[in-house]
Amino acid sequence: MLLTPAPARPATASPHRLRRSGPRSRTRNSRRLKAALLASAVSVCLVAASAPPTPLGVGDRLFPTLGNPGYDVASYDLSFTYPGSNSKPLQAVTTIDAWTTRTLDRINLDFAHGTVDSVEVDGRPADFASAGEDLVVTPERPISEGSWTRITVRHTSDPVSVKGEDGGWVRTKDGLAMANQADAAHLVFPCNDHPSDKAMFTIRVTAPNAYTAVANGLPAGVDKVGGSTTWTYRTQHPMATELAQVSIGRSAVLHRTGPHDLPMRDVVPAKDAKQLEPWLRKTPDQIAWMESKVGRYPFETYGLLMADASTGFELETQTISLFERSLHRARLPEVVRRVDHGARTVPPVVRRQRQPSYLVRPVAQRRTRHLVRGLYAEEKAHRPMETRMKAAYEVSDRWRAAGGPPALPKVPAPGQKIGIFRPNVYDGAALALYALRQEIGRPAFERLERSWVHIHHDGTATTADFEELASAISGRDLSDFFKAWLYGAKTPPMPGHPDWKSQAPVKKRGEGH
Repeated sequence: MLLTPAPARPATASPHRLRRSGPRSRTRNSRRLKAALLASAVSVCLVAASAPPTPLGVGDRLFPTLGNPGYDVASYDLSFTYPGSNSKPLQAVTTIDAWTTRTLDRINLDFAHGTVDSVEVDGRPADFASAGEDLVVTPERPISEGSWTRITVRHTSDPVSVKGEDGGWVRTKDGLAMANQADAAHLVFPCNDHPSDKAMFTIRVTAPNAYTAVANGLPAGVDKVGGSTTWTYRTQHPMATELAQVSIGRSAVLHRTGPHDLPMRDVVPAKDAKQLEPWLRKTPDQIAWMESKVGRYPFETYGLLMADASTGFELETQTISLFERSLHRARLPEVVRRVDHGARTVPPVVRRQRQPSYLVRPVAQRRTRHLVRGLYAEEKAHRPMETRMKAAYEVSDRWRAAGGPPALPKVPAPGQKIGIFRPNVYDGAALALYALRQEIGRPAFERLERSWVHIHHDGTATTADFEELASAISGRDLSDFFKAWLYGAKTPPMPGHPDWKSQAPVKKRGEGH
């Protein structure tokens, strides 16, 4: 909530009068003026603070109260204490360092599934209240624009799910992992839970000695005290909150080296380490293949987290991707599908950012990896991409009718946040990228992939940024192409394949002819 501007500064005495008044009078007038301004500001603050706290957002079309305006997070320091049971909350401390981008008398954080014990702002106790899925913090005094501020929240982090909530902690057979997409990191810790506000992370996990904890980034210390051990990890690159990952379990950590001496670690149930090793040791070669397509892997480490749980999905959490343990039984490892959503390594042909809305999700990381998977299958398993794309084209009109165009997906139903993960934003968006490759040619498309990764490394970008870069590299205006393929209700003709047809959506009973 913005602090209402203070009344305009009153006019000072004329210069002649000030000179006649002398130094003592000038000092007295200055003190009176400062006192009047302070009293006015305090009055305004009291009025603003008396208003009920309300949830805020940054304008995301699909998640209106996701993220918060008024500050830019620089870093998170997360501390979790795991009690050795998945039925009990973890004790936690979240410390946020941020720059304010406007004057604030309240600070909204996203947090919706835990008990807050206390909040401090710059070392001073602060009042707090819940409003929707926001934790609204009221510091002792307003924080002016351009200030560096530290917010410390002592709270619990509850792994027990609540009906209607998607994501957050995933309870495994031997511990916990995280699945913070979509819109779910704030079920684990207070944060500015929008991917447009990336930050550095330090993550500390204290657990009984029988457990091993692993998190994003590189290890920064292991301290054993009595019956418990504290594991610390730090990222070397900024990260969106939805990409945070913490694994706590009776795990083995398998180390190996990837391209360019990249340190790698896979986290697996200790009892399954030997069985999973043939599956896991393929990863370095797959990363090398990816690098040959889009450039060097951009982060400090990589690895797979094999969770002994039934989630129904895998997740590209930054530097450590989440897989179900049972996945290796179903198919060969497809790390090229996952090499890190956060890494933006699988051709991040339009980065997944919800800024200003989720409209860019479709042509982003996940969507792109579906195209990459097709290319990998074509080169390694001799399965033509054209066959896969033609099959997708045949049903693409149905996908658009059910879920909306690839870059303008329909809003998920209440309590169905993961409903945004529809075919139209996976294979449907991969189909749009394939159409772009057909339109501008493979050499230009590959230059676009590499340029996109290079230009936006560690940053944020939008669909409009991608459209602009694609037009620049291809040497022509592609706005009509993108308008049709990303936002059209019907699938446009496929460049180079005018004979391809898409089946009409099946009409429901009662719909018009």
